[in-house]
Amino acid sequence: MDQAGVDFAVVAWREEGVWSLVPAPGSAADSIEELEEFARLRQGEAGSLAFVSVAEEFFVVVRIQGLRTRLLLSDVNAVFDWAIADEVAERLDLDIDEEDDLQDGEPAGDLTLLADFGLSAADLDLLCADLELFPDEQIAAIAGKIGFSDLLAPMLDDLIPAS
Repeated sequence: MDQAGVDFAVVAWREEGVWSLVPAPGSAADSIEELEEFARLRQGEAGSLAFVSVAEEFFVVVRIQGLRTRLLLSDVNAVFDWAIADEVAERLDLDIDEEDDLQDGEPAGDLTLLADFGLSAADLDLLCADLELFPDEQIAAIAGKIGFSDLLAPMLDDLIPAS
């Protein structure tokens, strides 16, 4: 999608129990602030959810609820290599350095941000820790659990070039 390594970014929201999904423009996926602004314009009954897949390595979830923003970074190790991950860590006020003993797939942020949609913190943590899955597969699993996989699958076919 861009030089920042973004594979894709999408924003989902629900109105009267029906999910809607749109791709975020490339510029919105370049920073959390821009993505937040884009997602804030598309809030439904429970706010909006923005998902960003980066370099087939990790993903970010941004949950907007009114003026409140909640963040999740699927792999905290990404802060050492990717600006968007570093931005999430900064927003979360994480103090991480390369000397820390971090596990691959160790998430950072609010693991409860999807609990009201039926995805528990424990299940989200397990999904982040599954190193066999690529970020698009992890996001697809989330979409399946909370109810918009039928919208996401065809969009990903359009957004992710075939290899």
